[in-house]
Amino acid sequence: MHELVTRLEPVDNLEGEHRGHVLGWLRRTDDVYRRVKPAEPVKHLVSYVVPVDPADGSVLLVEHRNAGLWLPPGGHVEVDEEPYDTAVRELEEELEVVAKPWAEPLFLTVTETVGLDSGHIDVSLWYVAELHRGHELRPDAGEFHQARWWTPVEIAAADPAHFDPHLGRFLSKLPTSVRGR
Repeated sequence: MHELVTRLEPVDNLEGEHRGHVLGWLRRTDDVYRRVKPAEPVKHLVSYVVPVDPADGSVLLVEHRNAGLWLPPGGHVEVDEEPYDTAVRELEEELEVVAKPWAEPLFLTVTETVGLDSGHIDVSLWYVAELHRGHELRPDAGEFHQARWWTPVEIAAADPAHFDPHLGRFLSKLPTSVRGR
């Protein structure tokens, strides 16, 4: 895990701070997994996977029932599971999509959660999965109100309070090859 986080190149000072924080956390603990729902231990590892349509740079977000926000699909890394495998599993469980995310996460965040299970800290690795808007989705109705594709223009025009607080920074880090042509 330490090597994976070390390989991430921060997009800005905040991601650099988050990376330093996570590397320190990893040096102090050998247990990064959530053991008891919703938040034991208080800080644990999460994998987000952001489906991106490379044709126009749209991203697929889900309106999360618990958090009350538009978030990328994703979830907690299970004990002894690799974060990449979590990203693959979460796409299948939450959207019934079989896709291969990029091999390495693009982005790293440390965030105090909001919503019904607020008060714990998610250390999130953000993976990218290239997926076309026409791909059939079956969002998990138990977890999400809905799923929808958001264009970069729509996200920029929307109230940022409706999204993960780091979404805009993540989008700025996306390579131009997947930001839309």
